[in-house]
Amino acid sequence: MHEEKDAISAGMKAPRAGAIAGILFSVLLIISLVLIRLSVPDSPRDPGTWLSHSVKSIRLALDLLPFAGIAFLWFMGVLRDRMGAHEDRFLATVFLGSGLLFLAITFTSSAITGGFMVAYETIPGKLMEFGVYTFARTQAYELVNVYGLRMAGVFMFSTCTLAIRIRIFPRWIALLGYVLGLFLLLSIGRFGWAPLVFPLWTLIISVYVLFANFRAKPAQGRDVIAPVL
Repeated sequence: MHEEKDAISAGMKAPRAGAIAGILFSVLLIISLVLIRLSVPDSPRDPGTWLSHSVKSIRLALDLLPFAGIAFLWFMGVLRDRMGAHEDRFLATVFLGSGLLFLAITFTSSAITGGFMVAYETIPGKLMEFGVYTFARTQAYELVNVYGLRMAGVFMFSTCTLAIRIRIFPRWIALLGYVLGLFLLLSIGRFGWAPLVFPLWTLIISVYVLFANFRAKPAQGRDVIAPVL
């Protein structure tokens, strides 16, 4: 009896932990993206004037990103754990690979941005004169708006397919994910606020699962299927 209760408790806590991690990731990434978008021009051809008056807000955004990444790793880990024996190896590989690549690209872009910010404080004139800023700025822009968004779109497609197969979350959220994922794949560099789509979609999933998990009550004398994440 005690073992059964412990198993039920663990099953209820796992999706709750994943939902909280997803909410934390979404909130931190949204804050970071909004700060960056409001401080840095959308075009990579900008002259770099923002470096002289937006340093504090950009540094705050870059400081939040590692914690968002940690929460995203937790979110993926709990999601994959909940797949259990139903895990599709092909989709799970695409899911895991695209998620990790998204994080790697995000961290790389952040490191490049932080690097040329420090370089500007040290040698502002030479940084602009020799084209170092333009090169680094373009690299950071391409990483996020081309490769990062595409990996986010692939992650959404694989997650939605898994959700439909093993009922991780409702079909309407999965269908919404397909539409938004396609939007990310096709809107590369065309909409400055496009990166916000991914954390907002993750927030919808996490909030739904968190509330669904709190509503779920273990039934006595039978197996319980709690909302999973």
